[in-house]
Amino acid sequence: GLFVTDYFTRTPRKLSPFRSFASIELFHFHIPEDTVIAVWNLITFKEQGGTFGDQCPDRSITVYFRSGAPSVINPLHTHFPRDTAVPGSFALTLTWTLPNRTTGVFNVTSPLPGDWFLAAHLPKDEGKISVKGLYEECQYLFQPQLIVQRLVNIAVLYPGHVTEQSMAPHNRSCLYKVFVPSYTSRVLVEVLRCRGAEGCPLWLRVRAKAPPLHNSTTLDCWEHTPCQLAQDLPFWQHWYYVLVEKHPGVLGTVSFQVTVQLTDCSRPSLARPPFLPSSASMNMPHSFGSAGGLALGDSPPPTSPNDSKHPVPIPVTLHTGERCWPVRPTLRNELDTFSVHFYIFFGPNVSVPPDRPAVFVINLLPVLDSGGVLNLELRLNVSSLCGENVTVFGCLNHGVPLTSGDNTSVTCETESLAGFLLSVNATASLSRLRIPYPQTGSWYLSLRSLCATEHGFEPCTNVTAEVYLRAYLSPCINDCGIYGQCKLLRTNNYLYAACECKAGWNGWGCTDNAEAFSYGFQLLSTLLLCLSNVMFVPPVAIAVRSHYLLEAAVYIFTMFFSTFYHACDQPGIVVFCIMEYDVLQFCDFLGSLMSVWVTVIAMARLQPIVKQASVLYLLGAMLLSMALQMDRHGLWNLLGPSLFALGIMAVAWTARTIRRRHCYPPTWKRWAFYLCPGALIAAAAVLLYAFVETEENYFYIHSIWHLLIAGSVGFLLPPRAKPSRRLGPLPRRKGCGYQLCVNEQEELGLVDPAVASINSICTS
Repeated sequence: GLFVTDYFTRTPRKLSPFRSFASIELFHFHIPEDTVIAVWNLITFKEQGGTFGDQCPDRSITVYFRSGAPSVINPLHTHFPRDTAVPGSFALTLTWTLPNRTTGVFNVTSPLPGDWFLAAHLPKDEGKISVKGLYEECQYLFQPQLIVQRLVNIAVLYPGHVTEQSMAPHNRSCLYKVFVPSYTSRVLVEVLRCRGAEGCPLWLRVRAKAPPLHNSTTLDCWEHTPCQLAQDLPFWQHWYYVLVEKHPGVLGTVSFQVTVQLTDCSRPSLARPPFLPSSASMNMPHSFGSAGGLALGDSPPPTSPNDSKHPVPIPVTLHTGERCWPVRPTLRNELDTFSVHFYIFFGPNVSVPPDRPAVFVINLLPVLDSGGVLNLELRLNVSSLCGENVTVFGCLNHGVPLTSGDNTSVTCETESLAGFLLSVNATASLSRLRIPYPQTGSWYLSLRSLCATEHGFEPCTNVTAEVYLRAYLSPCINDCGIYGQCKLLRTNNYLYAACECKAGWNGWGCTDNAEAFSYGFQLLSTLLLCLSNVMFVPPVAIAVRSHYLLEAAVYIFTMFFSTFYHACDQPGIVVFCIMEYDVLQFCDFLGSLMSVWVTVIAMARLQPIVKQASVLYLLGAMLLSMALQMDRHGLWNLLGPSLFALGIMAVAWTARTIRRRHCYPPTWKRWAFYLCPGALIAAAAVLLYAFVETEENYFYIHSIWHLLIAGSVGFLLPPRAKPSRRLGPLPRRKGCGYQLCVNEQEELGLVDPAVASINSICTS
């Protein structure tokens, strides 16, 4: 055949440590039909500060693969909610081969066509809270690339039509495909008139949706005569691929005929006719290729003895129980994103007769519906059982309904089909099923009623069970409960939802309480974070006593909004919000930075130098508001204003020191008992905030931060400025001159006016 190679790539993305599915990076690919091999090239590299991160530690990267929907992963081994089905996926761990780069390869032979999803994440970290911009963070970037090789012009088999093939010595196999429409209960593939070497040295393999693999359904034509391979309950509206392969060691030419017979379960006594007048009657796609094949809607070519394709009578062997029952559709009602209800006509109460199953179909739209949770609920009306020991079994299968001919069977699985089993009876009248990230397409629910006896389950007689059926699509399981938040996430044009848990709760639906915070612990952490702000009361009292009324107002503002911000910021149920969270956060950050600003400006004592020192207070408030609106968690939002204010203070103190030719403040008591302790306390608070705080110790480390910052303000706030007392002019000598008076009390910066007398030094 002719191979075509396609190449797909995605933009590199920064990976995050795993906390929940909301922290993973999801990549969406689409694999075309007739693909024989798909190769993912997984490129990972480190960056630090815009350059290669050679000094970054090696952290393993886990990548998950799944066809049809995103992977349902559980790297922390938490418990899933009850009645939750967990679909499987492939997983691959990448290790580092170079200091700043590594590459992994993941091959899939004959992959299923359609949507494929890759999920990648880093291992869970210790939860350290780092200040943004304090140091260059190590970034791990992940970029997947996909290379697919697909066959073109695969020969198409038509039901009831014989195709002749001659396999040359250099050819090892021949590949065909046949489309299976709805209401098909059986696919029968047969190899006829095999000629060449002794016997029929051929393998016959059949697989749905993609070319066969070595472990697909296989039949050795050498050992079986006739060479017939049957597939019961095939997937509806899909291609089936037929591979005829030579045995190893066969060198000569082998010729054979291959034919396919489809059984229509809506008419079990009849097989599908060999030719159909149009594509609509066969539910086949309007466009599919085959070298020399028939075009749908065309009449079959006239046959001749030399023609390679001609109809021959094929015996049809039907099995009992191949009859399919009518499939009742459901009405789709979209309420919101991933909020869809499926209503049953003349429902929601469903009657399940004793002699036949009730079959329903739920259609999930491609791509759009795979990012939510499919929920199914069965509730039995016990009063409808008339005292009989009736059990209603439900089988939910993807692609085809499971209607077994064995009326006493309670399984939802076959050799090629796996489903989900639900059951309700008089004892357990309610059954639920949740499927996170379901595969899109048609889901079929088959309901049957059986009566329990001493010998097992048997068909019931004259008892019609009534079941309340509810099917709906939701973003998350139970909206993540009270300890989680359901987040709507997006990767490129694909939407999906995931839970983000809090207060130590984990799991897909935030239902795993193995590490959950107790109510007492939540109450204690909230009280610590809130009541630690009471430490601002002493600085407020000192500011009022020293006539720093503006500073006192800022401290009160900070204390108020910090208290209620932390009361609203709690992860558990001990939460109290008086305003919107964003408003409280902004006011808390603004109050904290303004407290630093006004304290340092007050320490500078600019009033004698700058007549309108209040301009600096107003300027600081405006600049800090602008900076917080740009980035509230940036490092320079804290350091920038603080360093600027400290620079102003240093200039003012230096000017006084030079003018007086004496260190300012001049007394060692001021340095030893106020400035040095206050500076040390503030430095300790900054170190705790920047390097010690983690998610686990946040509630008490941040409370200590509140205490230290408020305590440092009480030490650093300067004493009350005494008004200057200018004395009257002293008698001057004759002649012209001038008089300069200096208030030494103001220059010394003393608290107690009794320490030094007020002297005016006047020179003429």
